[in-house]
Amino acid sequence: MTLAEIAQMIRAGVQSSAFADSLKFDCGDDGVLVIGGGDVSLEDRETDVTLKMSVENVEKLIKGKLNPMTALMMGKIKLSGNPAVAMKLKDLL
Repeated sequence: MTLAEIAQMIRAGVQSSAFADSLKFDCGDDGVLVIGGGDVSLEDRETDVTLKMSVENVEKLIKGKLNPMTALMMGKIKLSGNPAVAMKLKDLL
């Protein structure tokens, strides 16, 4: 699954949520997925928190097949910025 497909999959949920912060999945050479302002974008910008991970792990996270805390402890996710915003991700998705 590509980042564009993942963005399309979560767009409706993000638009109907009260998520007021911004979050970026940084997938290196594969691109970025930014959630913020009530929408999902593939355009890179500054966000409250950045999660560096592979596209495969973003897909697993979105589908509920990857526990974010376990992935963080195992080094599958690298977090920078406000960790409190990252904790809101589970409610968003």
